Amino acid sequence: MEFDVRRIGPESTAEAADVLADAFDGYPWMAWTVAADRHRERLAAMFAGTVAAVGLPYGDVWAAVDADGRLAAVAVWLPPDRPVPDEVWGGVAARNAELAGDRQSALHAADAACASLRSAEPAFLLATVGVRRTGQGRGLGARVLRPGLAEADRAGLPAVLETSSEPNVRFYRRLGFAVTGQARVPDGGPDVWAMRRPAAGGRV
Repeated sequence: MEFDVRRIGPESTAEAADVLADAFDGYPWMAWTVAADRHRERLAAMFAGTVAAVGLPYGDVWAAVDADGRLAAVAVWLPPDRPVPDEVWGGVAARNAELAGDRQSALHAADAACASLRSAEPAFLLATVGVRRTGQGRGLGARVLRPGLAEADRAGLPAVLETSSEPNVRFYRRLGFAVTGQARVPDGGPDVWAMRRPAAGGRV
């Protein structure tokens, strides 16, 4: 099946959130920080908030779209020249804490544990990326990331991300990322890796 990678707008928020919820159902971070009851519904609401409040106004939301117009993969990039206001991040964090349900304290502890992984250097932040399960194994993850990586390269800036999945670490290494730090979420939570990719042909 052919897929077209393109930017999407507000009309695709709900579908993008559904793709990401499908991709992240069972992901270590989400399994640890989001309540098990109505888990998929909670994830979809979280991702809808990320796309609508952060990705679309301040970043770029890319999707792999099939011939029938259905989204199969989504990536949300946040460039450093369009910073997300603190009050917006605060609103997203408050909503996510509410959606976490009985895992709210675990979410706060996990966020605190990972704070040291984050650098203040100007960089393109990969806020999230996911491929619908029925589309996995077709290279769509790499394809939907390429436009953001290309923009980072044009700007001469690194790209950064965090992941709590060892297979994801290997995937991102194939795209030129390297691990820059690792944190262990307390009380038996997952490991989280910070990764960075220098601009191709640009700055270190």
